Amino acid sequence: MKEMLLGKLDWHALPHEWFTIGGSIAFIAMGLMIVVILTWTKRWKWLWNEWLTSVDPKRIGIMYFIVGGFMLLRGGLDAIMIWLQQALSSGNSHGYLSADHFQQIFTAHGNIMVFFVAMAFIFGLINYIVPLQIGARDLASPFLNTLGFWLFVAGVIMVNMFFLLGGEYAATGWLAVAPLSGKEFSPGVGVDYWIWSLQVSGIGTTLGAINFIMTILKMRAPGMSLKKMPLFTWGSLCSMVMAATVFPLLTATLFLVFFDRFLGTHFFTTIGGGSPMLYTNLIWMWGHPEVYILMLPAFGIFSEVVSTFSRKPIASYMSAVLGMIGVSTLALLVWLHHFFTMGAGVNVNAFFGLMTMLIAIPTSVLVFNWTATMYKGRIKFETPMLWFLGFIAVFAIGGITGVMLAVPPADFQLHNSLFLVAHFHSTVIGGVLFGIFCGISYWFPKITGIKLNERIGKSAFWCWIIGFCLSFIPMYILGLMGASRRLDHYDSSTGWQPFYVIMLLGGLVIAAGVTLQIAQIIASFIQKKRLQDTTGDPWDGRTLEWSTLSPPPFYNFSIIPKVKTADAFWEMKKHDIEKQKFEDIHMPKNTATGIYISIFAFFAGFAFVWEIIWLAVLSIFGIIIVSIVRTFNEHTEYTLTAVEVQEIEEARHKKQIKISEKVSEFRDDYEMGVWDLIVYLYRFFLSFIRTKRWRTW
Repeated sequence: MKEMLLGKLDWHALPHEWFTIGGSIAFIAMGLMIVVILTWTKRWKWLWNEWLTSVDPKRIGIMYFIVGGFMLLRGGLDAIMIWLQQALSSGNSHGYLSADHFQQIFTAHGNIMVFFVAMAFIFGLINYIVPLQIGARDLASPFLNTLGFWLFVAGVIMVNMFFLLGGEYAATGWLAVAPLSGKEFSPGVGVDYWIWSLQVSGIGTTLGAINFIMTILKMRAPGMSLKKMPLFTWGSLCSMVMAATVFPLLTATLFLVFFDRFLGTHFFTTIGGGSPMLYTNLIWMWGHPEVYILMLPAFGIFSEVVSTFSRKPIASYMSAVLGMIGVSTLALLVWLHHFFTMGAGVNVNAFFGLMTMLIAIPTSVLVFNWTATMYKGRIKFETPMLWFLGFIAVFAIGGITGVMLAVPPADFQLHNSLFLVAHFHSTVIGGVLFGIFCGISYWFPKITGIKLNERIGKSAFWCWIIGFCLSFIPMYILGLMGASRRLDHYDSSTGWQPFYVIMLLGGLVIAAGVTLQIAQIIASFIQKKRLQDTTGDPWDGRTLEWSTLSPPPFYNFSIIPKVKTADAFWEMKKHDIEKQKFEDIHMPKNTATGIYISIFAFFAGFAFVWEIIWLAVLSIFGIIIVSIVRTFNEHTEYTLTAVEVQEIEEARHKKQIKISEKVSEFRDDYEMGVWDLIVYLYRFFLSFIRTKRWRTW
């Protein structure tokens, strides 16, 4: 009876290790704090109606940012724990982590940073910016958008669930290599949590990708042909086409791993006629394109930033577009370079080595394109431009080492070493993460109506650059010296410890950079009167998102713009815009259906983790029933009349005029630094306590 009701779940699943107890306490404390704040401020109804059930892609984008920011801190803490263990664990000292715990942290760090940090920020930017850039009021399917987000959130909860129930995560590496991910070598629930966190969030990603493709292809403003789309939209389109191509492959592969573990099949075990190398091929057929799924929107961001801050149109627009298409095409043909040592043969290795080298050509085209754009431009070195220049420096290192690893004989020596880890981080941090930071600092005024603090932002940038060099340059050296990845202990005679200590120091400098980025946002809101964007166009931008006031209204555009060139807004600013009449606008209604489906999806995954069959069946039926009910709901839209639109627009412009007047009166040119922020927060805290404002807060 107990097994029928609870499956494998028992008292031993409760937190019993120091890290699961600590993690559980931290998550419960955060949850209670949020509940207390929302109850105290009476914001529950506001949160539900305005945010959680919203189908506005801008609000969904902001929620992606919030979740991604939280997971960045979570994954960053894992990285510091890894570096600390490696710095301490030399010779007779074995550090502070067990070997198994180290491998769990190693696995969680990779999964979190790729799936739940980079994907969150990229999807957040695409949600917010792409509809504005193409002159659309919404996405093709607002419901699929909210469903995709909440499935992603369900995956986030699942990847952290082992703290509360289970006591372990997968100790298999971030891609759970076979046969290590099989039941024989990983009998606990850690791999199952890995499977279902990726499965649930991956399905959400697939739905989101299809939705974005249809939005970009079908909902562009009049006159905006494919040859006139902004380059960030082009990068997003290429990325989403790749996602729609390879994420179903990930879904199928995860199901096969689940069948091996749950049903006793042998797809990936040599016992029973399976093949571990089949798994390696399938997972990397998804895994390597995933890097470029993240990279291509970043390339689009860099194109927008370079053009804007060079005050020139992008040099050779079509070469940039073809470069992105070339990258996305070749990225589907390079996965086998991750395992040249498998013995596939000279011809196979030669083909994939050649493809890996060829992908450097369209990437180089983009770099030359950006360089040509900057040539003779009036460059403004604002923070977004600094992130671009940092990308060039770091990504160049990753690109050069990538070409080295594309040579099979060299890969035979460097395979599975820290050299490979350093290369991966050079491309992902330099390309993806710096691209995300570049995009957020560039579009932050559009999202919030406030420019980011430049003084603290530049300090954060330099911390990231210095921290990266300290953390990953020694990793290249260690890789050449023979240090393998996933190494939790090494002999003192190797002489590796000083390099690991330097890597730890670099990690702490990066942590300081993240702290400064948080401080930058806080300081910006403190000085919002000084940093207020009153025009909607603080950078003198070139694309349509800058044609609206900041932040944009929930319907994006009161009148859909007509596009004549690729730099549509730049062209509009040169000519008088004809005044058009307001028209009725059809907008989607908020819905909680995505939340309900995602709750059932979470419980289905949880049930499969613990083999609670009745809960799995009930949850699947719940998903089907809620989906059917949604299909019969014919009242999913409402109409905003032309009169209402006019009233909203007039009220917004009056408010903007008042803000402009206040900003013009505010003549303080002093920009807050880190010390100024510390002093301000200290004084605010003292004042808050002394005046007892907290009692009526």
